[in-house]
Amino acid sequence: MDSLLIKGGVPLHGDVTISGAKNSVLPIMAATLLTSEPCVIRRVPDLSDVSFMAKILTSLGAEVKLADGELRVRAKKIKPVGDYDLIRKMRGSICILGPLLGRLGHAQVSLPGGCVIGTRPIDLHLKGMRDLSATVTVDSGYVHVKAKRLKGADIFLGGRSGPTVLGTGNVMMAAVLADGVTVIESAACEPEVVDLANFLTKMGAQISGAGSPTITITGVKALHGAEHEVIPDRIEAATFAIAAAATDGEITIHGARPDHLSAVIDKLREANVSVERNGTTMKVRRNGRLKPVDITTLPYSGFPTDAQAQMMVLMTLTQGLSIISERIFESRFMHVSELARLGAEISIEGPSAIVKGGRKLSGAPIMASDLRASAALVIAGMAASGSTQVNRIYHLDRGYEKIDEKLRKLGARIKRVEET
Repeated sequence: MDSLLIKGGVPLHGDVTISGAKNSVLPIMAATLLTSEPCVIRRVPDLSDVSFMAKILTSLGAEVKLADGELRVRAKKIKPVGDYDLIRKMRGSICILGPLLGRLGHAQVSLPGGCVIGTRPIDLHLKGMRDLSATVTVDSGYVHVKAKRLKGADIFLGGRSGPTVLGTGNVMMAAVLADGVTVIESAACEPEVVDLANFLTKMGAQISGAGSPTITITGVKALHGAEHEVIPDRIEAATFAIAAAATDGEITIHGARPDHLSAVIDKLREANVSVERNGTTMKVRRNGRLKPVDITTLPYSGFPTDAQAQMMVLMTLTQGLSIISERIFESRFMHVSELARLGAEISIEGPSAIVKGGRKLSGAPIMASDLRASAALVIAGMAASGSTQVNRIYHLDRGYEKIDEKLRKLGARIKRVEET
């Protein structure tokens, strides 16, 4: 197993280009199952999650070719049963449920795995399938869904932590081939949902309202092949922007969508970080002494939970008190104990972390618990003095394309080593 060895204290400088969005490409890959015709997806990031999803599509019978950021899929003849050993490793794999049900009328998919960041039930996914007239049973670790014919319905997808992004996509993919009109209320508004809707529309689906809390889908008889380019990864862009501020560097981020990052940019500016926007480019640097800010994670367009850990690192470097409240996942403070090993002073009070910033961080061996915690610990290692070894970085490879290579090009002293 690999780890990252980081020698900190070097400001990041230079240019970095953002890859395609992990949280967009996985459901878009699943959507190719809705047609027997060829589909082409571009700006596909080189991630272990993408590789897993490609294997899942292949196991279902699809022809899959991935090279140089371009994915070609033809699901001419597919089966309704997903491979347990593949699906259990990645939570995003549940998004094959909707396409299989929509196209074949039945599906059997194992309950998925993923990061350990709290309970992430799929009850809203299953509620949506039931509302579309499917019968749903869960038995021996498998979800079984079946319908003679899906029927459009009014579906409410609000959960206790807000709308479900994957659930919205899953229900939308099932509904595009249902009879009649489906209206999803309390739909997730994330850019990744819009990206999926745009791809489905290119395939011939009739969808309106994506990006708002109400999405309307008018079912069609069949979908055809399409070509699509995935949107830039807003969380990767946020991570690099925060890394520039944490290391007191100056970087230019290319190929981003600043309009997808308004909440992050707002908090960075409040922390006295300069963010200059120019089309798809952002230049990021400190604007003097950092200032403490309070943050509450919320569904889009609020501050993203996927950037919470990274922002916490920045606050540990900021003189003063910051309060970071996590409203999406109840177990997303697992990085706090590892930051403490580097010298950070953070206490947990219910759903909030109180950060007493300004103490110097010093390198130490640390262990990543999930994808975004991994990115946060890498940032902390670059900001700390001495050497830091981040172990269990397989999480990092799930969501960041060659992050160590990109950081080295920005001047970071970071290398991949075999974990000891």
